[in-house]
Amino acid sequence: MAETAPLIAVFASDRGPGDPERASMMSQAGSHFAKRGARLICLADNGYVPVPLITAARTAGGAVQVIADGTITLPKALDGVPLEVLDTAQERLARIGNLATAYVALPGSLSSVTALFNSWAAANAQGRVLPVVMLNRHKAYDVIRGFGNDVMSHQFSAYEKSLQFADSVEDTWNRLQRVLPARG
Repeated sequence: MAETAPLIAVFASDRGPGDPERASMMSQAGSHFAKRGARLICLADNGYVPVPLITAARTAGGAVQVIADGTITLPKALDGVPLEVLDTAQERLARIGNLATAYVALPGSLSSVTALFNSWAAANAQGRVLPVVMLNRHKAYDVIRGFGNDVMSHQFSAYEKSLQFADSVEDTWNRLQRVLPARG
């Protein structure tokens, strides 16, 4: 996969209470993004690996990279996926922030949203303000949308380019295209 392809950090989880369609959404997103030339980077920690996302992206011909903690052993089905193990959560999230072109949040657990925020903050601290697109399926991110409209919009002049909300996987990709830097 070309190095000029966007590297999208996808934060997703299918653990805990919430939408039973999360694994299906991960598969849709992985396939859709890979077919459009995006490379993906995922966080795997605390024993969790977003297998549906990675498998679908690879099946569609996409490149995926995993940043993980020491508890992670990739399943045999993911042989060949680049795995980078870093000791602390801070190191893992900063690494994702240094590599990513943009962030995507799929409906998932509170821990995946927390990881996204912490990675975004780490990148921001390094002067990299990366756009975030959140798939707001079943109003998963309405609270964040409200916070963004009520608080962030008054603090950041380019708020509407920095934080987008999508209604479907296809809409997520379309919004990514609007906020990603132009490729030469």
